[in-house]
Parts: sequence; C-alpha cells; structure tokens
Amino acid sequence: MDPIGDGVRAVVLVEGHSDRAALEELARKTGRDLDAEGVAIVAIGGATNISRFLALYGPLGHDLVVAGLCDIGEARSFQRGLARAGFGHDLTRDQMEGLGFFVCDLDLEDELIRALGVQAVERVIEQQGELASLRIMQRQPAQRGRTAEEQLRRFMGTRARRKVRYGQLLVEALHPDDVPPPLAGVLDWIGSRLPS
Repeated sequence: MDPIGDGVRAVVLVEGHSDRAALEELARKTGRDLDAEGVAIVAIGGATNISRFLALYGPLGHDLVVAGLCDIGEARSFQRGLARAGFGHDLTRDQMEGLGFFVCDLDLEDELIRALGVQAVERVIEQQGELASLRIMQRQPAQRGRTAEEQLRRFMGTRARRKVRYGQLLVEALHPDDVPPPLAGVLDWIGSRLPS
C-alpha cells in the first residue's frame, strides 16, 4: 500500500516513527511546511525494508526525489538498498550524503542527547513528569555501569510510544544552532532538490 497522497514530489525514508516525528518537528521549528513543499516523511518499519521503498518511490517506481535517514548500525542495509536501486555500489558515508541519505551516530536519540546535553534532556524528562521513573531505572543493576547518555537512550526505548514522544520533544528543545547534522542535512538536501 502506498502511504503517500497526491501532490507529493519527494519522500524522506526513515527507519521508524520516532525519526519521522523528529524530522516533522524540526521542519515546523525551522518554518518549513513539508505538505506545501510536497515532501512526505515515510517510516519504513526498519532499515531492512529500504529496498522495497526505494523501488516504490525511486527512479523505477513513482520517480520522486528520494532521501533518507538511518542509524549507523543500519547504514549497511541502506547501502545495499541503494545499490539494488541503482544508486551505486559500496557507497561511502559522504557519497550517501551526496545522494541525500544521512546516517546518525549511533541513532536519533544519541544525536539529540549529544546536541542538547544530559542536563537539558533531563529537564525535558522532568517536564513530562518522568524524572522519577528515569531515576528508578538508573538505579537498576544493569544500568549502574552505563554513562548518563547511555541511560537516557535506554530510558527512551523502554516504552512503545516514548521514543516517538521524546524524538519530538527533544527537537523542540534544540537551539537552532545545535541541530544534529544528519537531521539538518536530510531536510536541507531534500529542500534543495525541489523546484521552487
């Protein structure tokens, strides 16, 4: 099933719903109207699905402008998908970015935590009334040897909707100068490829 509607000229393929929520919030925050631009952000349900979505939206399908965002651990899946779709074999990270496909180190949450810093992320968690839950998790034996950043990433991944909610909230809390390069990069790239 095709998850996009009429008027879409470009798609940004992302692994999951938290990535989509973060990019949509970043677009709003920077004054972009993705609907008016004809850009859809499509959660593909995991990096291993990239080939199917490139076939659907890329040059052999709808022939839309296509870009993407993935975690470093899933970059190889994206590289294989891009090769199958005819974008080139054994692409380096720089070559992927030249094609509009950006990679997060380690993942979206890591990028946002590093951009904001631990204290700012904890303030966001406190505003959501979840600081006590974070502290309980941090005291668990499995968490004691981890860095604060690792604990925050784990906390965001412990409930189904938490990653989506915090993806959006952490982008809201970002200063415009601190937007992680992969997030800014994919939106800038897709915007530069659309006719005005």
